[in-house]
Parts: sequence; C-alpha cells; structure tokens
Amino acid sequence: MPAHCGTVSSRIIFDVDWVGPWVCDRTGGSFSKSDSAAIGLTNPTTDDLIAGVLFDGWNGRSICMHVAAVPGARWMTREFLWVCFDYPFNQINVSKIVGLVDSTNAPARKFDEHLGFIQEATIKDAGKVGDLLIYTMTRQQCRFLEMGEKYGRKSLRTAPA
Repeated sequence: MPAHCGTVSSRIIFDVDWVGPWVCDRTGGSFSKSDSAAIGLTNPTTDDLIAGVLFDGWNGRSICMHVAAVPGARWMTREFLWVCFDYPFNQINVSKIVGLVDSTNAPARKFDEHLGFIQEATIKDAGKVGDLLIYTMTRQQCRFLEMGEKYGRKSLRTAPA
C-alpha cells in the first residue's frame, strides 16, 4: 500500500510505480520509470486514484507534465495543485513546465489554458492525429505558487533519475 499524506478529504501520494502507468493509460503516453516522478490523488473512501500527474523529460531547466483524472471526480483542490506545481518549480527548480497536446484534443487544450499554460509553439503534423501543440508555463506565470507553503512541504525525490 502506498504511503499517504494530505487532508482528511484527499490523499496525496508519491508513487511513480502506481501513478505513472495510471496516467499513461489515460493519456496514451508511454511510461518509463527511469526518468519519471509522479503525484497522485486518491479517493479517501476507496483508495482508488482519481487524479495523477506524471513528470518526465527533465533536462535541468524544463520538465514535461502529463495530467489525467477520472471524469467527474473532484480533484482540483488547492492543495493538490500547489503540490503539483511546487515540485517542478520549487523542489527541482525548473524554469519551465512543458505540456504536449494534440491540436484535435479540445478538452486538453482548454484544461491547460485554464491552468495558465500558454501555447508557445505548433509542430505541424506531429500529433497523434493533428498538429502537436506545445504549451508552457514559467514560475512567474504559475498562480498556484501564490498559495504559499500553507500545506507544508510534501517532497518527492530531488529530481527524476
């Protein structure tokens, strides 16, 4: 059973072996534990994952972020969002988070833009179906860090391997 931390209403977990494949199953990505870190949120009653964030592709300055959630689940809590952005920006000190989205995936585009990501580039015919859109967010653009450390430090390892 994974170690849990968080509030009574949610459980935040740091288990790349559980969360990583779960996110990839829902996003169509491929999981490689060797260069990944992951944060998940479980339903406190059932202990099932309801949301997960997988980080990979870390190069010292940037990291890719992949997000998946159970449709209809209430997972976008301030605490979970703070933890998910604290990790890349404050714990491993990246300058930029990168999100890759197929141009035909309107819900993912809307979600990224709602979080504050900016479409920075388009690579024609490189998506699974359409163009590959590159969304990015810098520390200065991240409104979730403004919540401060009121939730206490919930640390992953220093950086993906």
